[in-house]
Amino acid sequence: MLNISNNNKTNPPSLEKFETIKNLYTNTNSRALNKIIVSVCILGVLILFLPWTQNISGSGSVTTLKPNQRPQSIQSVISGRIENWYVQEGDFVNKGDTILFISEIKEDYMDPNLVANTQKQVRAKKNALESYGSKVKTMSGQIQNIESEKNLKLKQAQNKIQQALLKIKSDSMDLVAVKTQFKIATTQLDRAVQLHKEGLKPLTDVEDKRLKLQEVDAKIITQENKYLSSQNEFINAKVETNRITAEYAEKVSKAQSEQFTALSNQFDTEAQVNKLENQYTNYSIRNGMYYIKAPQSGYVNRILQAGIGQTIKEGTAIVSIMPAAYDIAVETYVSPMDLPLINKGEKVRIWFDGWPTIVFSGWPDVSYGTFGGKIVAIENFISDNGKYRILIAPDPEEASWPKKISIGSGAETIALLDTVPIWFEAWRILNGFPPNYYKSDTKTTKEKK
Repeated sequence: MLNISNNNKTNPPSLEKFETIKNLYTNTNSRALNKIIVSVCILGVLILFLPWTQNISGSGSVTTLKPNQRPQSIQSVISGRIENWYVQEGDFVNKGDTILFISEIKEDYMDPNLVANTQKQVRAKKNALESYGSKVKTMSGQIQNIESEKNLKLKQAQNKIQQALLKIKSDSMDLVAVKTQFKIATTQLDRAVQLHKEGLKPLTDVEDKRLKLQEVDAKIITQENKYLSSQNEFINAKVETNRITAEYAEKVSKAQSEQFTALSNQFDTEAQVNKLENQYTNYSIRNGMYYIKAPQSGYVNRILQAGIGQTIKEGTAIVSIMPAAYDIAVETYVSPMDLPLINKGEKVRIWFDGWPTIVFSGWPDVSYGTFGGKIVAIENFISDNGKYRILIAPDPEEASWPKKISIGSGAETIALLDTVPIWFEAWRILNGFPPNYYKSDTKTTKEKK
């Protein structure tokens, strides 16, 4: 070293020359202090072997067990203008009590006689529907009458056809008879002419036979005319039958067309009646929505839309109500690492904000002011705070929860797990290991069953 400073000394002075150092060597209290330190160390080692109950802590709030018992806001189903309030904050309302009255703001529903007018329209359309129904029945009767008249006309025409056939047969037979007479007359004339030539018959007989032949020839022409007339009558009778069929088919088609038109109008009117009845029902229900009523008995917490004449839209929250009767519960949140250790039915210790509590997390038996609970629901999807929600109900085997607990107040929870020595729990925490997986005896028994 460089000897730059004059204060450098290779041999420092002894401390024994000081009076304080001398007193330390002669102090007798150091032995007692050593005993105390050794005793504390032994006690600390013994404490490390004391039992410690592993637990999962969580924080949450007081809520209700059933969703219909939780605070709810009442919305307006329709838009309107606030006209009158019937409650104020803090009032108790029964189910069905009127909270406020709103008036209509849409021009389609402003008619004060809208429901009555719609009902009149429904009645008028129903009368029109009945009229169309009567017309359809009348047309059905008319079609039946036309069919009956058609059948009678066809029978009459068929009778004429039969008569024409019989007349044709008769005229044909008469024509054959006249032709036979013509042949006989011709034969007689030839015989008379031959006998006259032989001088056996006078000329007058020949002339008589010739006259008779001419008469028979004339009868043939007349009879052929009658036969042709009979055939014409037969043809006319058939034509008349076809005409009757076509005429009454046209009448039936016309009547059916009118009937189908009436049916179409009837169905259209029926659809209009259903539409008007739907409108009438909707208008009637809408009239009942002007008075907003309490869905269940409870207390009015907060008026969300204040004032008279304020316009609100449909779905707007108007007032908040807390149900009067509810089953209390606690919702708490645990980390994803602790979720596999939580099971329904497990015991939980709870302490509430505002209640005196002394908590020893590892010794639940010596904790003061905590209340017992039982897990009834575990949420399967993570919440917005990055934890899983657990719902806890009061444990019926332990003391009941305080009745003055308010919904929404804070609560702390401890889920009890396995019992281990304190040194093991300290070692687990220092290493960041999760608690031991624990199955309660009750759950094991249920699984065996």
